[in-house]
Amino acid sequence: MSHLNIEIKARSNSQSEIRAILDARNADFKGLDHQIDTYFNVPFGRLKLREGNIENHLIHYDREDKDGPKQSSVTLYKSNPRSSLKEILAKALGILVVVDKQREIYFIDNVKFHLDVVKDLGTFIEIEAIDREGDIGRERLLEQCTFYQGLFTISPADLISVSYSDLLLRRAE
Repeated sequence: MSHLNIEIKARSNSQSEIRAILDARNADFKGLDHQIDTYFNVPFGRLKLREGNIENHLIHYDREDKDGPKQSSVTLYKSNPRSSLKEILAKALGILVVVDKQREIYFIDNVKFHLDVVKDLGTFIEIEAIDREGDIGRERLLEQCTFYQGLFTISPADLISVSYSDLLLRRAE
């Protein structure tokens, strides 16, 4: 299953304020997910296996590294957490890095919100405007991200241009 995302990732010390805004807007809280994202060595884009108590997917995505809203082309495969998929991928491709995070997951319509606490990195907010059926369009997704960035008063200085995996790899250098 492939779809289009426009997303924003930012450092956040305002988790409780953002949570209150989401609650006031009757966001659908899906729960707290302890996620282990294992990134594999690939020649194009990023490939990760997400293992959580809510979300379990093999995810390939290609996203530009820039501050502010960025477009991602995402392909998901729902995985079975008890399968040998991780072992196969690790043997075939090698593990690049592992991201360990606690993630609160919320939805308002087609927009997904993550309040993340990432081991060794800190606290973050992610906003993902998702077009699963191809009927919303890039411009509307961009408007949605920009609206919520303003609503949550996310400063341009707090925006992150890369993935958590990249931030962890930079720390290791």
